[in-house]
Amino acid sequence: MLPQTMGSETNSKLPFSFIIFSLIALVLSQILVLVNGQMVVNGIFRIPAIWSAAHLLVLGWALMVAMGAMYQLVPVAFLTPIWNEKFGFIQFFVTAIGIATFSWMLYISPHNALIPGILMLMGILMFLFQMFMTMRKQAKPNILTAFVGSALVCLFLTIFLGITLIYSLQTGFAAAYYQAIFKSHLLMGVTGWFTLLIFGFSYKMVPMFSLSHGFPMVQARYVYGLYVSGLVITLLSFFNGNPFLLKAGFFLLLAGFSVFSWHISIIIKKRLKKKLDHSFTFALVAIGLGNIIHLAAFISLWSNQNSALIGPFIYLYLLLWIVLSIMGYLYKIVPFLWWTYKYSKEIGKKSVPSLKEMMNESIVVPLFSLFVIAVFAVFFSIFFETILIFNIGQFVLSSVFILIAISILKVLKK
Repeated sequence: MLPQTMGSETNSKLPFSFIIFSLIALVLSQILVLVNGQMVVNGIFRIPAIWSAAHLLVLGWALMVAMGAMYQLVPVAFLTPIWNEKFGFIQFFVTAIGIATFSWMLYISPHNALIPGILMLMGILMFLFQMFMTMRKQAKPNILTAFVGSALVCLFLTIFLGITLIYSLQTGFAAAYYQAIFKSHLLMGVTGWFTLLIFGFSYKMVPMFSLSHGFPMVQARYVYGLYVSGLVITLLSFFNGNPFLLKAGFFLLLAGFSVFSWHISIIIKKRLKKKLDHSFTFALVAIGLGNIIHLAAFISLWSNQNSALIGPFIYLYLLLWIVLSIMGYLYKIVPFLWWTYKYSKEIGKKSVPSLKEMMNESIVVPLFSLFVIAVFAVFFSIFFETILIFNIGQFVLSSVFILIAISILKVLKK
């Protein structure tokens, strides 16, 4: 259960607005990838349909669900209420309209995506302002503040660099640095914003879901220092083209992720809950998979095929680390949110369902296992350029996402 502090509880309608929108975007993104399978298999990722699908997945689903989760988790983690809930609802509508129109414009006319991109940027800036105003009220900042704060900085840089890319396409501005800006956009968005955010909230949710106590937190400082240093050095390497800096940056990212994995294992060993929930177990599996992908990416820097591996590795990183982590935690968060919204005031007055009854745990292992298998199938189909395996893997993956979305939405009927 997610404990709430008195006076810091967020109106559940706010995080649910983000989550419902995100599920729709998730399904649409996978349909777009399925329809454009031949291009993906041929290693052609920079086409309007794939741009649109990628942004629907990363912004429409992952970013929106992260925002929704933060509206619920930040008050819990920082022991302070959200600065302004009404402002939060306005921010949701601005961001949702911005992401929807931006993704659509990327699909039909990328050169005209600047205006919806600015609308989307406004929504994200509103979110950053909301979080800044909330976090500044925290009585005593801690390492979680550093992770979440740095993640929010990376989110701002991601959007700023993305708008710069669109402006460059329109005007030729900074054309000589287009590739460096593009790589930095990916780095800040994928390994910056999402990874730092998952690191930060994992330090709150892992002990909570495993009932762990008496574990050390000093390792978190090394995780933060190593990973942020890796991000900065990798970013610099994109602009000066120094291969040594790139390898040093990737090594620090690997080291930071490895220390994080080790630290989480220490926390899990201190648990009181012997049998972990299935969805939470998959969130832990995602950490191991993320670590392996970091290692594989670092090793690939010495390969002559490094450039051909970039797309497939980013795909694996997005799906097996970020998406799997979020799905694992979402299966724990959504039932609690809905239970709190619908039943928290009914305790003692009438019989209410337990949290375990809110979500069907029996479907988690088959669905999540199919998800992992399908992702690997798509990865190898891209690597070996096999359209048949891609179509099968992506069809299964799309079906799994639809079933996961339905299972989450079914919670709202209970």
